[in-house]
Amino acid sequence: MSEHHETRSELTFVDRHIGPDAAAVDTLLSTIGVSSLDELAAKALPAGILDALTADGVAPGLENLPAAASEAEALDELRALADANTVAVSMIGQGYFDTFTPPVLRRNILENPAWYTAYTPYQPEISQGRLEALLNFQTMVTDLTGLEVANASMLDEGTAAAEAMTLMHRAVRGSANKLAVDVDVYAQTAAVLATRAEPLGIEIVTADLSAGLPDGEFFGVITQLPGASGRLVDWSDLIAAAHERGALVAVGADLLALTLVTPPGEIGADVAFGTTQRFGVPMGFGGPHAGYLAVHAKHARQLPGRLVGVSVDADGSPAYRLALQTREQHIRRDKATSNICTAQVLLAVMAAMYASYHGAAGLTAIARRVHAHAEAVAAGLSGAGIEVVHDAFFDTVLARVPGRAEDVQAAAKQRGINVWRRDADHVSVACDEMTTDEHVAAVLAAFGVEDSAQRAGDPASAGIATRTSAFLTHPAFTRYRTETDMMRYLRSLADKDIALDRSMIPLGSCTMKLNAAAEMEAITWPEFARQHPFAPASDTPGLRRLIADLQDWLTGITGYDEVSLQPNAGSQGEYAGLLAIQAYHEQRGDTGRDVCLIPSSAHGTNAASAALVGMKVVVVACRSNGDVDLDDLRAKVDQYADRLSALMITYPSTHGVYEQDVADICAAVHDAGGQVYVDGANLNALVGLARPGRFGGDVSHLNLHKTFCIPHGGGGPGVGPVAVRAHLAPFLPGHPLADELGDARTVSAAPYGSASILPITWAYIRMMGAAGLRSATLVAIASANYIARRLDEYYPVLYTGEHGMVAHECILDLRGITKSTGVTVDDVAKRLADYGFHAPTMSFPVAGTLMVEPTESESLAEVDAFCEAMIAIRAEIDKVGQGEWPADDNPLVGAPHTATCLLTADWDHAYTREQAAYPLGPSFRPKVWPPVRRIDGAYGDRNLVCSCPPVEAFA
Repeated sequence: MSEHHETRSELTFVDRHIGPDAAAVDTLLSTIGVSSLDELAAKALPAGILDALTADGVAPGLENLPAAASEAEALDELRALADANTVAVSMIGQGYFDTFTPPVLRRNILENPAWYTAYTPYQPEISQGRLEALLNFQTMVTDLTGLEVANASMLDEGTAAAEAMTLMHRAVRGSANKLAVDVDVYAQTAAVLATRAEPLGIEIVTADLSAGLPDGEFFGVITQLPGASGRLVDWSDLIAAAHERGALVAVGADLLALTLVTPPGEIGADVAFGTTQRFGVPMGFGGPHAGYLAVHAKHARQLPGRLVGVSVDADGSPAYRLALQTREQHIRRDKATSNICTAQVLLAVMAAMYASYHGAAGLTAIARRVHAHAEAVAAGLSGAGIEVVHDAFFDTVLARVPGRAEDVQAAAKQRGINVWRRDADHVSVACDEMTTDEHVAAVLAAFGVEDSAQRAGDPASAGIATRTSAFLTHPAFTRYRTETDMMRYLRSLADKDIALDRSMIPLGSCTMKLNAAAEMEAITWPEFARQHPFAPASDTPGLRRLIADLQDWLTGITGYDEVSLQPNAGSQGEYAGLLAIQAYHEQRGDTGRDVCLIPSSAHGTNAASAALVGMKVVVVACRSNGDVDLDDLRAKVDQYADRLSALMITYPSTHGVYEQDVADICAAVHDAGGQVYVDGANLNALVGLARPGRFGGDVSHLNLHKTFCIPHGGGGPGVGPVAVRAHLAPFLPGHPLADELGDARTVSAAPYGSASILPITWAYIRMMGAAGLRSATLVAIASANYIARRLDEYYPVLYTGEHGMVAHECILDLRGITKSTGVTVDDVAKRLADYGFHAPTMSFPVAGTLMVEPTESESLAEVDAFCEAMIAIRAEIDKVGQGEWPADDNPLVGAPHTATCLLTADWDHAYTREQAAYPLGPSFRPKVWPPVRRIDGAYGDRNLVCSCPPVEAFA
């Protein structure tokens, strides 16, 4: 018997999470040719980094983890943490607003595994549902902002502003290196801008831009609408003046306000950015929320991030796909202009469907109600002789109360309301969708004002209601007003996709493991979900305890000393880690260290992140077996010794093996005064076995959405904490509105990033315990090696380690097959959809290959079914190679097959309909019918359409 799944009558959470039971693990081990999981680890990992278990049988670093809890026990503990929090009425604003999530959206999107377990739509034929939802998101943003093109979401408002800055910097050709930023931009946005600007040599000039543009030459201007103080400014004159001086203008615009206020695109702005949080997505102590970025069509190809476009399939039918994929920044490596390689898909879908459910009239009604409450606050204050600073505002009223701000804030707190104290003399009160008349009366009482304002049914919004253009007129925003219609629409979209609720998703490097329902349970609890990120610390002791637990557990697991949970994606964790390295060198006076060594096999975001912190990327060669070429590394270290800042290395490697020389590699860099960045993307192959902070790493980012069960949600949310050794701890991300963090190197808008989904990782670690985490790693490695053994005779495994072992993933080499038969990795990937499977990762890190990662969550039956499908596809390839099927007419080049294409009266193909649709017979797997045929990507890029096409297009 193996170490995993002892025979017992009652299964634990570990048993429920890990797919193979004891008998299945024995089968895996027998096929691999080892007697135990420990023997497998000893053969796969270098002895020098493999941690020996303690006398108590616990992996080093995991001793501080509490014993594994049951689901009920973990949920009880989470309930206690939640109950320690206070859900106050939030009237803080500052970019975060309470909102009502329609239950039909909460139940059918946020709590629905068909949506939250999906991955990035790299296989568009089996991702049409989420692609349509994202196209709706893009349409919503373009309609509301008055611009022509929006991307499929950004990580948050702060990073969206930073991307707007660099976009304008690229688009304005000239010597100008200054950015003008309005003094009334949100503090967190200004902090992220400052962080991003410094390494790029951009000078930020902060000024009151309502008084005009300062003297000097600027490439760009950034303003806020409404401003952080609540003021509404007509920026049209500033925009005209900026354009006359050759600068572009980006406006951070509140989408709800834009239902009433003239949108940025209609007053000449070049870029709009912001957040869609208040469209039905809970504040969640800061995230995750979908940011947005929109531009005029002429700047579409400068737009970072993902862009959904409309193309056609093999039958000429409209179909959706990711457009202009060369803009996916990791492909461009050190030439990248952004390191964003993801989006906030799940939250973008939520926001888009909120807009769809309410429609233009519903959103406008909400906006009018919000503004009416703000008017009531202002009227009450003015009537009592308290100065209201701004005449024009949407939802936020700024009151001047000389010397009394702290008292007013305390009086509001006594009434269960949090307001924002800007300084000793000013308090702002923000209204939102959840504000009631009672809240207005209570907040006025905090100022010492008796509320006697009339509540007019139709608010006096004429002063700000300057918008005249129509928006959200497409049927996607007019059809779904009833819950029945919305429920069916969401179901119809989900049915077009393959997510983890239908099939294993064997995407190498992406780690698509189970997101257990018990882990997800707490994220919608209001004690976590309705917390403002700038709420008083006294409101959130339970959340802060959870964060502290996670920091403690993650440092133990990784061998580092401190961790920041602020980065809200892996790419941002990379960026934060490299910033820490640069700051460390600078503090020591090593200002000339600017070279970052990166192996040729590395994740492309590594090079992109290095470029964004101002480093020069130098590529290190790899050997034929995929390992870093130690001789080339040493030569590069010698060549750049005085300039060496860092080495970025992924471990186990991007090639899916544990490199034997990793300790020597790290030592060589340290000897030259450099720092070692260990990319944590593949941490699922290390937990409980080896700790990067102990085998040579100085810093790592961790992908909680890979190793620690936060769901991918169709391509986001993500969380990318950065963990460091003690000497780098002073340089972790800070935040201007969180005293405990300092205020330097802010990388995300919220102090703790996407805090509302941290209970997922907390629950996973709490229920797995030390032994369970180690078992998960071992079974993941076993499953990958099993697949490598089963498929190697059909598709050669490209790279293996010293004893013929792979890590948690393996690369299948199809280049020889393609050369001899013409069948490509694309053909195999599309054909897998006919078998009911999502494809592995295509052509990364080696073109013409498939990278397969099963994870520990998949049962032996599912892994075997995938292997049987791949073996059957190899038999089909052989028929093509032998001439039995023509190279241009076979089930592989015809894949995927829709039900419609099989119903044609004159089936004129060399293969049968049955071979097309049921290659292993109708009993093999439940049939998944792709909704479209193979999509023409080139057509979509030549004919760029990135918003909902007219209904006639589908006739």
